[in-house]
Amino acid sequence: MVDLVITGDCVVTPHSIGPADVAIAGGRVVAVAAPGAFPISAGARLIDARGKIVMPGGIDPHTHCLWPVVVPDGTPTLTQGPSVVGKAALFGGTTTIIDFTRWMHGKTVMGAIEERMADWTADGCPCDWALHTMVEGDLPPEIPGQLAEAIAAGHPTVKIFTTDITPSRKGRMVDFGDIWEVFQVLAKHGGLGVIHAEDNDIVMHMYAKLFREGRAGFENMAEVHNTLSEDLSFRRVLRLAEQVPGTALYMLHVSAANGVQAIREARARNLPVYGESLHQYMLYTSEDYKRPNGQMYHTYPSLKSQADQDALWRGAMDGSINCVATDELCCSLAVKTQGNRIDDTTGGNSGVEPRVAVMYSEMVGKRGFTLRQFVDAVSTNAAKVMGMYPRKGAIAPGADADICILDPALKRTVRAEVMHEADYSPWEGRTVDAWPAMTILRGKIMVEGDQWLGDMADGQWIHRSIPAEIRAGAAL
Repeated sequence: MVDLVITGDCVVTPHSIGPADVAIAGGRVVAVAAPGAFPISAGARLIDARGKIVMPGGIDPHTHCLWPVVVPDGTPTLTQGPSVVGKAALFGGTTTIIDFTRWMHGKTVMGAIEERMADWTADGCPCDWALHTMVEGDLPPEIPGQLAEAIAAGHPTVKIFTTDITPSRKGRMVDFGDIWEVFQVLAKHGGLGVIHAEDNDIVMHMYAKLFREGRAGFENMAEVHNTLSEDLSFRRVLRLAEQVPGTALYMLHVSAANGVQAIREARARNLPVYGESLHQYMLYTSEDYKRPNGQMYHTYPSLKSQADQDALWRGAMDGSINCVATDELCCSLAVKTQGNRIDDTTGGNSGVEPRVAVMYSEMVGKRGFTLRQFVDAVSTNAAKVMGMYPRKGAIAPGADADICILDPALKRTVRAEVMHEADYSPWEGRTVDAWPAMTILRGKIMVEGDQWLGDMADGQWIHRSIPAEIRAGAAL
């Protein structure tokens, strides 16, 4: 029995963009056909999406819910959880987010994953979700084997830091011997490395240099987390991966021109390397640190120059940058702006709700990207790279009926006060060319207009497996 039929004149499927009817039953797309092909049975709803864009629900592959931060009085606390972030995502047309399990010493990998999943279940997540596994520090010899177990259990992506990020976070970095061991596990068991790559020697040298020179204000962040650091670290990581055939990598939050170039060169050699940037890197530069509450625009590594930003856009156009994520960290403006030094500024951002609309406006409206390129960047490519396609990221028979209906008639000015994340937005005052009119998750209408119709128990954890073609070479 068909539950919903969406009729539209701009339906984005894997094979075409144009008029189509989409029939949905039991939470899945059951057919895509010419307009008028499906009789509307009693009890079914017809959604008229003519004049709108019917696209797969957005996928944000980089969020941080229930994440530890230190608030102004020095008390450790957690950022907003999936109940808040997932709801904001759905209001913004995103139906799936991927967050992180943080493994720490004294735990097993699967034990840490089970604890994290219990926390998510307790808070509630209204959108679908998955988890990367983050390892850090000096890895005990049993950890590679435990990562293999996690990959088999549906958690195939492993996050690694090549830097401590700030002096206060010493112990975050994984040394290259241990990275080498992890890469061998990824190659053998079908995993994907998710890499925060900065050169720790350069970063820590620059912290010491700026402290010594009395230039510790956060507006100097780009000198610490600099382009040389990205160049050296990307190339070292990629060279190591090349020595372990079958190692597939996803380079997180690319921020500099030389990071884009390193990925481009690796992909030209058909290495299975994929690039992610963040919408704040693509639309703000280090000059924005000088604005009032300039910490709003920061996440780690750092904003860079206009030339670096231009290179990110070129990378998105030529396929070196495959995904646009948020590095979501949902907190108040007071927490986001509490630090004002290069070593204590809060990273992350509240951006999951406006991401789809902002990127549509910037890619299609302003920069000549095709609608297909936009949909790939905010949905389909993440589904493919992260092992969820074609269940996610596609409007096709058999796929989950995760759909965003984006309405170009809903031009808006982004305002935090009418969104659902935090009391601030780095996109405040920005005009967008469209806004989601409806978000559907597995066949259920979660948001219609400004009305919330979902439930905190609607989201499901997604078991993932990285496809062989993603691991075999530069597939996208």
